[in-house]
Amino acid sequence: QVQLVESGGGLVQPGGSLRLSCVASRNSFSIAVMAWYRQAPGKERGLVASITTGDYTNYDDSVKGRFTISRDNAKNTVYLQMNNLKPEDTAVYYCYVKGYTGRELWGQGTQVTVSS
Repeated sequence: QVQLVESGGGLVQPGGSLRLSCVASRNSFSIAVMAWYRQAPGKERGLVASITTGDYTNYDDSVKGRFTISRDNAKNTVYLQMNNLKPEDTAVYYCYVKGYTGRELWGQGTQVTVSS
């Protein structure tokens, strides 16, 4: 069974940086799109950034210029480099993948807290 394993969350001061990683546990899952979503308390889960196999990227306006999504197809891994973090970035961040067959998977979530 394919699983998504996330890492890299934590507590950081405003202006700081974090790097999230997410790896799909089995190479047999042909992944088309990898993405990061986030959900803050009392808010709906929303897209942060996504990347296709061809490295086409899409970002939420609130993170453009601060966050960078990248992927390593050979390792079935997606990264989210987050710079100049703000308190409003505080949320649980979820990894998401969608295969060419339409199959979707979610990670368990990792907490990111931006606070002084």
